[in-house]
Amino acid sequence: MTRYASSPEMRDSNLGRLFVLVVWGFTAAQSASAQPPRRDGNAVQGQAVSRDIREMYDRGLSWLTNNQDENGTWKSTGGEGGGAGGTGLVLMAFLASGEDPNFGQYSAPVRKAIQALIREQSPTTGFFGGSMYHHGFATLALAEAYGAVDERNFWPEIADKKRIRSIGQSLELAVRTSVTSQNKNRDGAWRYSPDGTDADTSVAGAVLMSLLAARNAGIEVPDKNIDLAIKYFTGMTSDNGQVAYAGGMGGMGDSPARTAIACLVYSIAGRKDLKQYKATAALLKASDSNLVGDHYGEYTAYYKAQALFQADIVAWEKWNKNLMVELKQKQKSDGHFDGNFGPAVATSMSLLALALNFRFLPIYER
Repeated sequence: MTRYASSPEMRDSNLGRLFVLVVWGFTAAQSASAQPPRRDGNAVQGQAVSRDIREMYDRGLSWLTNNQDENGTWKSTGGEGGGAGGTGLVLMAFLASGEDPNFGQYSAPVRKAIQALIREQSPTTGFFGGSMYHHGFATLALAEAYGAVDERNFWPEIADKKRIRSIGQSLELAVRTSVTSQNKNRDGAWRYSPDGTDADTSVAGAVLMSLLAARNAGIEVPDKNIDLAIKYFTGMTSDNGQVAYAGGMGGMGDSPARTAIACLVYSIAGRKDLKQYKATAALLKASDSNLVGDHYGEYTAYYKAQALFQADIVAWEKWNKNLMVELKQKQKSDGHFDGNFGPAVATSMSLLALALNFRFLPIYER
């Protein structure tokens, strides 16, 4: 993906990035209108989104809009569901819808969610708090918002706007936190605490994906840190595609979520040449089960949708049809989904599993 913000001046100017993105979008639209839909890298361009998916998505976003707190966050029950990570996941669900985040019907909840994230972040350490899970998903959300949201009048209620960081400043600070945490970690990855000395593939996947998204957005992320994290994942991946949780290969077990996480980070990091990538992709494609019916089902669906989309578009299309049917049955009449981390996170992760059909988030590009 092209890095539009290559200088400090451009990184601090979302208006400049917006201009480039608008020009790029206009040029792409002209090109698309002059050519029939085509397959580019096995991904269909210009493919219409089904009515069922659009209606499911809109109902989910309507519920999230109606249940956003005044401070921009969402209440949640259970474990990692609340806090900055939950806010980040919901923010991404809005951004993935294709609606204009500045003037569309969801511009208000988008703005409030971004403000909540920036307020929650420590201005000195850059940590979003709670755990590195929260930090990873919050950083990923800001990376996807960076350049898409016009911040010129973002904080009208605050007289001294210099006290509030921009999205770009907050994102750079968050990346610095992740890199510093990794550099102190003996495994070259991440655990729950930024000072953790061990690592696990679930937390590491959340943080690594956020670094890859930030790098795609033009934020400087050292190559050595990406390489070190990929090395950690290769060491946790078996020949049959199963991925250990923590503590080395002794923690092996069949987990579609962990296999999907590893497959996804290999793909986004551009390491499809690795035998470990090929093993995880083969294992994912071999199974049509484990959609959202297993434990932490929405978490599995969130990662498996992205991993299959990157690995094999035909396999993803088949799995996506089954996923749509299952999620349609599970969605409540008011639009929300239930799950292990509370309705806000379950709803956002379920919607994001469907969001590959829209392909608006930069991290969802193939």
